[in-house]
Amino acid sequence: MKYAQITLLSFFFTCQLFTNNFDEDYVSYVNPLIGTDSSFELSKGNTYPAIARPWGMNFWTPQTGKMGDGWAYKYQSNEIVGFKQTHQPSPWINDYGAFSIMPTVGEIKVNEKDRKASFSHQNEIVEPHYYKVFLENINTNVEFTVTDRSSYFKIRFPKTKKANIIIDAFFKKSEIIILPDENKILGVAKNSSGGTPKNFANYFVIEFNQKFYDYGVWSGSGFKSKNTKLKGEHVGSYLSFDTSDNQEIEVKISSSFISHEQAIINLNRELPNSKSFDKILSEGRKIWNKELSKIKVKTFENDKEALSNKTKFYSCLYRTILFPRAFHEYDLNGKQIHYSPYNGKVLDGPLYTDNGFWDTFRAVFPFYSIFYPEKLGEIIQGIMVNPYKESGWLPEWSSPGHRDCMIGSNSASIIAEAYVKGIKNFDVETAYEGIINNTNNEGPLSSVGRKGVQFYNKLGYIPFDVNVNENVARTLEYSYNDFSIWKLAKLLNRPKDEINLFKKRANYYKNVFDKSTNFMRGKLKNGKFQRPFAADAWGGAFTEGSSWHYTWSVLHDPEGLMSLMGGRLNFIKRLDEVFSTPPTSDFSYYGFKIHEILEMELLDMGQYAHGNQPIQHAIYFYNFARQPWKTQEKIRHVMDNLYGDGPDGYCGDEDNGQTSAWFVFSAMGFYPVAPVTGQYVIGSPLFESIKLELANNKSVNIKVSNNEKENVYVSSVKVNNQNYNKNWLDHSIFVTGGEIDFSMSSIPNYSWGSDKGSIPYSMSLEKK
Repeated sequence: MKYAQITLLSFFFTCQLFTNNFDEDYVSYVNPLIGTDSSFELSKGNTYPAIARPWGMNFWTPQTGKMGDGWAYKYQSNEIVGFKQTHQPSPWINDYGAFSIMPTVGEIKVNEKDRKASFSHQNEIVEPHYYKVFLENINTNVEFTVTDRSSYFKIRFPKTKKANIIIDAFFKKSEIIILPDENKILGVAKNSSGGTPKNFANYFVIEFNQKFYDYGVWSGSGFKSKNTKLKGEHVGSYLSFDTSDNQEIEVKISSSFISHEQAIINLNRELPNSKSFDKILSEGRKIWNKELSKIKVKTFENDKEALSNKTKFYSCLYRTILFPRAFHEYDLNGKQIHYSPYNGKVLDGPLYTDNGFWDTFRAVFPFYSIFYPEKLGEIIQGIMVNPYKESGWLPEWSSPGHRDCMIGSNSASIIAEAYVKGIKNFDVETAYEGIINNTNNEGPLSSVGRKGVQFYNKLGYIPFDVNVNENVARTLEYSYNDFSIWKLAKLLNRPKDEINLFKKRANYYKNVFDKSTNFMRGKLKNGKFQRPFAADAWGGAFTEGSSWHYTWSVLHDPEGLMSLMGGRLNFIKRLDEVFSTPPTSDFSYYGFKIHEILEMELLDMGQYAHGNQPIQHAIYFYNFARQPWKTQEKIRHVMDNLYGDGPDGYCGDEDNGQTSAWFVFSAMGFYPVAPVTGQYVIGSPLFESIKLELANNKSVNIKVSNNEKENVYVSSVKVNNQNYNKNWLDHSIFVTGGEIDFSMSSIPNYSWGSDKGSIPYSMSLEKK
């Protein structure tokens, strides 16, 4: 992986701005450009530099791609066409409510291909809360910082009588109003990629600190006029300023999904006249440092590699707390309100969006359960309960409303995990009602409810030959989801028959396991397995993977999977083969090699595909099989080789924080394989010490001795100064606080964590 020059430039720049409120300037380790060297064909993160506050309603980003292109910012580009307000969670989901501004000099040029300006990464500063770039061919500096719903620009033009700012309200219907006497623009951006009612709109307001002497409106078809209003398929406006004396123009922007009046409330509240650009900039840095400092890591050395590891860690932490997005706003009286993308109404209470639970149930939400338990309750109310009330369905992928993407009903895992861990500041009865609705019905979209549910509930699996795609993957995920429901139903004292039903369904994973091949496999309605079978066949019965990956999708019962395979040694043999088998693939289902296949081939880890979620947990399965040293070795290899600190720093899609949260957990030395169990499987911690600041003002102090680069193996562990031979940790330590001491070695300790009593929870081992 290439080393990110931008990180070093940013490091030296931000040290000058360092505030004494924190023992370290953690922001200086974040490189928002990690993952931006991506394309449709090959993902190295598929990210963009999100200039934002944590969970902010609006993000901003420099735009190098065309309007509507999911790859809005590509590191290989050297031209910028605008600075865009964005809500995009993924290039595959794309954007909504987007619009942009762009400076030009001289002749009015409004279209992207005409107004674009050249830049160099050497003249670019990128931080979580701040962006600055020099546009070379127009000799103009642009910098901006952000709040939750607003942004503050400073544009420094050359001395000229023709300094222009182009406002682009984008396609799919937009409106623009120029208010010359108020130095203000009002706009409406209605673009979306799905998941919105007919009345959806993003209402934006733009204020300038200087008078513009010339102005007009334009359309995407090339029409320009001196009018002050225009609406159409694609409209915008242009403004001209004389910067002969004062070269710097300040621009304040805010928006609302409710109204222009609410956008102005947001602007006045977040960017009051009493606060300067530098004040907002400083506040943004403090907010990010506050969140990043919840985990304080120290490296064994202070060399380039140590800086790289801290950059990877804090950059992943930044990505972990960007989503889900707070979609709600606060009215003039401070009441929390939101526009509902589910029914088009303005309603009270929180709303969160832009999340795909197929990805994030695995590590992002478990992370929040440790560090943000109170906020997690509000998030569940806002991303589960309120959407269910407003649409009749729990979301599985929302952006901003229901999106038809991915599989499973993993909302059940997130809700159950939170409640099991004592997080109860949400309407659990309504959430449970939504869960039960999912288990009995298909939804209006294939991702909502449970596609194939009538077969799953009757037969115990979804057959390969009933025109339900990804049938094995759905069966496996529903089975884990039903395990989650079983655990929640017991806590809610639901009827015994109901509890036992979900316990029974939690075993349905067994129905798609073929003992003759020791793989999960498509099964026909008549009970026979689908033929021909190829373990490396992607798609069809599986989702973005093959049987090599989905055979391990038994998060809640690895012991049960071992039994199916004929015992522990057969389980280990098959798991070893994941990493030793050449990365072949049958991609005939797709007709071409999807990017996930290419990424697997590049990893040099056999059939292991870390660039996608289905198998990311499987390395930790060695702990269940009493060979934790193999987990330790492979975890460290992944952290060292499959994550980087530069623009190509991921080995596949970052996915709303999930691939980042995997790294954050693994670098701390543990991972939530089955979130609802409340257990974290121990791996190989990356740093010399890690301090976790918990929400209740308690802390967990992790000390790691002898943690040189070659010492990847755990020699011994102590918890609260007592010898500890379990190869997992319980959630309780992240509530009460405590001390965890690791001793590392360059050779495996075959006796640590390898006893029968050392292993984590499996459903098959639970006492009846």
